[in-house]
Amino acid sequence: MATATAANLGIGQPSAGSAKTLSARDAAALRDILKRCSSATRDAACRFRETGDPAYLPTIVHSVIERYVEPGRRACLLKARDELRLTEDLGLDSLTVTEIVMLVEEVLQISISNEELADLRTLGDVVHFIEGKVRGLPPPGPGPALVAAAASGR
Repeated sequence: MATATAANLGIGQPSAGSAKTLSARDAAALRDILKRCSSATRDAACRFRETGDPAYLPTIVHSVIERYVEPGRRACLLKARDELRLTEDLGLDSLTVTEIVMLVEEVLQISISNEELADLRTLGDVVHFIEGKVRGLPPPGPGPALVAAAASGR
């Protein structure tokens, strides 16, 4: 997949004239990709593609992650705290995280390398990383969970 940039996502200072129309074919394909997610998520993904507005990203990212979380652990996501740990709290393993990343890349039309995933430990890390990625910002340093683990010698 091609790496998204602020220019090709239409991100920047949005104005009424800067919105682009998502073709019916692209909208249908996007809705099909997200068929196991809520209609609110599918709508947010379409609006993101049309506007490039990062305000839609938390809804999209939380829902994509929820799709892969075991039903017994989904209650954690209702609170959607930034501190939720991907492995310990949500039970996600590296294969599942890879599947999540592939879906996020397809939905948001971005590219994420394995190296960029190394420091993502919490739900907040993921959301902030994706927001930065679509804005064309450099990846942030290690998140608070990783810094705390390193400081404690884990």
